[in-house]
Amino acid sequence: MSIAAEQVSKRFGPVQALNSATLAFGENKIYGLLGRNGAGKSTLLNILTGRIFPDSGSVTVDGAPVPDSDAALSQLYLMSEKLYYPESMKVKDAFRWGACFYPQFDLDFAYSLAGAFQLGLNARVSKLSTGYSSIFKIVTALSTNAPYLLLDEPVLGLDANHRDLFYKTLLARYSENPCTVVISTHLIEEVSSLIEDVVILHQGRVLEKGSREELLAGGYTVSGPRGQVEAYLTGKRLLGADTLGGLMSAYVQGCPDREHLPQGLELSPLDLQKMFILLTSGPEENFAGSPRRGGGEV
Repeated sequence: MSIAAEQVSKRFGPVQALNSATLAFGENKIYGLLGRNGAGKSTLLNILTGRIFPDSGSVTVDGAPVPDSDAALSQLYLMSEKLYYPESMKVKDAFRWGACFYPQFDLDFAYSLAGAFQLGLNARVSKLSTGYSSIFKIVTALSTNAPYLLLDEPVLGLDANHRDLFYKTLLARYSENPCTVVISTHLIEEVSSLIEDVVILHQGRVLEKGSREELLAGGYTVSGPRGQVEAYLTGKRLLGADTLGGLMSAYVQGCPDREHLPQGLELSPLDLQKMFILLTSGPEENFAGSPRRGGGEV
């Protein structure tokens, strides 16, 4: 069971938002959908849920085509930037309507979670602040119990306390009712511990896809005196480097050889945010502060 996109492309005028994107989100996993601004993340999520149509390619949910199948669409819930509610609708009424469209909608849970977030049930949806608009969308999404939950920038405008509450609630809900969760976000460091698999979009194409552990195992950091680091890098694939005075941190593709590490150098793993930056940045960004201005073996 999965959401599958096959060779999906979409253009908006001169902008190629998606270019032959092929990927799948499998059953009962938490995914991170990562990409820079304009990479095509929101376009992809809207195509997966039938809100916009691709120029070419196909999307299926558990084998059923989207958007031709109401049964397929009923398995999906997309939390997106826009709110499609009447201006006068109150939060509590929006929850009741959610229960009409999603048979598994947990109204009691929605009321309880709204209380935890201090979201007023009598507040008008259209009058909510940016942060409380995100909270309303989070509460609605987590209450649907949809098999596929797609969250586009879910913590937009939330303070640190509310973001923490969201992550804890998401994990608790996922443990109780396993489903497929796709989180599209720029706060990579915050979600790194939550996600199991990663899809990285870059300039409309799928740049990387696979498990977070496998992606991070493909690189490491070596740090120490600049001369020693540069000598160590001979014959290795350099992704990027940072220098500060006589010290250097280099980001290397591959697996480290800890047994033959020269004295004075330190090895450390790459975190997901740093790996993302290295993969989606140009040489001028990856080698800032270093005389080297290109990738490749050294």
